[in-house]
Amino acid sequence: MSDYFQSILMGSLLTVAVSLASAAIATVLGLLGASAKLSGRRPLVVLATVYTSIVRGIPELVMMLLIFYGGAIGLNTLLEKMGSESSVDLNPFVAGAFTIGFIYGAYMTETFRGAILAIPKGQMEAAWAFGMSPVKTFFRITLPQMVRYALPGFTNNWLVLIKATALVSLIGLQDMTYLAKQASAAAREPFIFFLFTAALYLIYTSVSLWALGRLNARYSLGTEKVQL
Repeated sequence: MSDYFQSILMGSLLTVAVSLASAAIATVLGLLGASAKLSGRRPLVVLATVYTSIVRGIPELVMMLLIFYGGAIGLNTLLEKMGSESSVDLNPFVAGAFTIGFIYGAYMTETFRGAILAIPKGQMEAAWAFGMSPVKTFFRITLPQMVRYALPGFTNNWLVLIKATALVSLIGLQDMTYLAKQASAAAREPFIFFLFTAALYLIYTSVSLWALGRLNARYSLGTEKVQL
């Protein structure tokens, strides 16, 4: 039995890796999506709106299977039309991290958009009046203030993203959910192994809440009474 628990613990490291990779992709897509929606340029606004509307309207499981299987079929069909005889198999880790990141990038888009809108526009206009470029204004004026407004929403998205990583077990990635299922089938003790996996997820989310809570308190200094 101890070997099964050790394998699940090793799988939890893969779960952490998928979560971090997905969060990085989601953050980048969220910033790009929020910038597009606030750009005032109609093509970018429409593109970002279509992205957030479609992604948030499709179940995560369907999106995962669609990208993993449909993506492989699409790439192989394209290679075949180009005259190539080689085939492509999507890496489960890459497909899983990209899919989850792509999904939660839509939610991050709305989180970051709301955070940017909460910042008085006069601050950015003053920066431009002093000759600061849009990029420098973003990193020096917008981003530090945006973090404070975005952290509560980001925390919620991050916690849901962590739990969504269990879906990668469906495409063959040996995370802790996949290994718990294998151990349950072999030892015929599903309750024990899935309870152990649930406890690992709970520890992971609890540590995340503590770390993000400290970060939120740090960025809230000077704006409200906080306790570090």
